[in-house]
Order: sequence, then C-alpha cells, then structure tokens
Amino acid sequence: MPDTDSPASLLALSDVYWKTCALHAGAMLDVFSAIGDAALTPAEIAAARACDPRAMGMLVRALAAMGLLVGTDGRYRQTAQARTFLDKRSPRYVGSIIRHHHRIMAAWAGLPGSIRTGGPQERPMDAAREAGDREDFLMGMFNLAMAIAPGLAASIDLSGRGRLVDVGGGPGTYAVHFCLANPGLRASVFDLPASEEFADAVRRRFGVADRVDFVPGDYLCDPIPGGYDAAWLSQIFHAEDRAGCLTILKKTVAALEPGGLVFIHEFMLDDAGDGPEFATLFALNMLVLTERGQAYAVGEIRDMMAEAGLTDIRLLDFTGPNGSRVLRGTKG
Repeated sequence: MPDTDSPASLLALSDVYWKTCALHAGAMLDVFSAIGDAALTPAEIAAARACDPRAMGMLVRALAAMGLLVGTDGRYRQTAQARTFLDKRSPRYVGSIIRHHHRIMAAWAGLPGSIRTGGPQERPMDAAREAGDREDFLMGMFNLAMAIAPGLAASIDLSGRGRLVDVGGGPGTYAVHFCLANPGLRASVFDLPASEEFADAVRRRFGVADRVDFVPGDYLCDPIPGGYDAAWLSQIFHAEDRAGCLTILKKTVAALEPGGLVFIHEFMLDDAGDGPEFATLFALNMLVLTERGQAYAVGEIRDMMAEAGLTDIRLLDFTGPNGSRVLRGTKG
C-alpha cells in the first residue's frame, strides 16, 4: 500500500511521463536501430541521427538509467530487451505503436478539457492519422496482434468453418493466423481501402495470399458481403457509441449463415465498471481521441450481441496481455 505519510508515490505517478517521453524520443529518433549490435558514443549516435551531440548524451544516459541501454567507458549498447523490441531489425519490434503513442500525447494533455466537454480537444483520431502515423498505427496494430494472434487462433475452435470475415481487420493479422491454424478455412479482411496494401503484404508474408482476400468497405456505411460462417471483430467497438456498435453487429450477423459464430475481442470493463485498470484508462484514451468511443463492460457487449440476434453468448477463457477478452455468440 502507498505510504500515507509521504507524497512520494503520488509524485512518482505524476512525473512518470518523463520516462514515457524519453522512450518516445528514442523510438521517434530510432536511436536503438542506430546502435544496432555496436557500442557507440553519444556523438556517434547523434551523427547517425542528425541530432545535437550534447542533447543526445542526455537522452542516452536517461535510457541507460531506465535499463534500455548499457554504458561502458562512454559507449552505449542495447540491452536484450531493447534489441528485441526497439530495434527495427527485430521481428518482434514494437516501436511503431510507441511512435503512435507519442503522436497522441497532445490529445491526452487535453484530458481535463475533454472531461469538461465530453469530447476530444484535438482532431479526432481518424483525421489525425496522416501518412506517417497511419503507417505506424497499422504496423503497431500488426505488432500487437502478432503477440496474441498465433496462440489465440490455435485455441479457438473453428472446426467445420469454411469462411471467416475479419471485420475492421486492418492488416489482417488475425485472419491470417486463423487460416494458418485451420487449413480448410478461407478469410476476408473487410476494412477501409487505405488498409489494403498493408493487408496484402501481410497475407503474402505468411503464405496465405490464396486463402485471404481483402474486401474494401466502411463497416458503418457499407453492407458486409454474405456467405460467411464465422466473424472476427477485434478492437473496433471502442471507437464507436452503442448505436455504432449495434450497426456493425447487425451487419455482421446479416453476413453470416445460420449457425455462424461471432467473436468480439475488446478491452472489456468488468460489469462494475471500475476495472481492469487498463480498460478504464483505455476508455479515457477513446475520450480524448474520438467523438463517440469508450470502453464497454462485458455485460454491455453481451446485451448488444443479444439485441443483434445472437444466442449462446459466452465469455471465452482468454485474457490478453493488456487484459483484452473475447465474447462468442451464435446466429440462430
């Protein structure tokens, strides 16, 4: 428990963003890839990234104090964690989502205003995704999904299912891994046209280009083509209000054959609404970034699924790294 006689824990919580910003700077400047397998001086790192040597020295010393770099005789090398997750050459690189987090910090700084007005103080999330951030966002979603999708796809029973639609699937990471786990399955990624090039690269990378296709469309405005017997909806509800979620759900159910399965993967609140911690904070993220978004409780999503005509609604035995959960329902 925090020491009630000292403000130390509160002050540490208040200035934790200093560490966040140092990490963001390292990712935005790609300091870690510049170092690679070498041990470089701050001046050498600064030269590689066209930065001021004195300022780079301050940054690398902070990153070393945070355990991301190791300094010896004035030279700095990456720790194993940094090499695995922050060096662009690593297949487990997560720097893209960290770069995206940096770009939305200004919106979080406006949180008091968002609490007053009930909406974002900066531009809404979609409008803010210019070329660089769009690329980082899609790559970030791919990286995060890659930490979940292989194991999750192997654990979900899709036996006997022939066609799956990944609604709002972006790069199609889940669609690809469902197909890898189920050799008889074909999948479609239904998303905005801007995601098609990235999704095409992902399906080719994993050797399933003949089994995963891309269907351009807006799930709020366009119908979802029919003929599917399973649907995957991952992390799309939190950007919409209840009416938007119901619109997506009803279109999805209409695209399924009788007996089709719907899986909803989200950061879900407990029904009491005050946990898990990540989901409560993610709700604020949606407040500062979107006009209508929020986090929903398990019971709220269950109710929407039932209203859309789904039955046998179950919470699967799965919890993701940030507490995400999966609800499954069946079309009658």
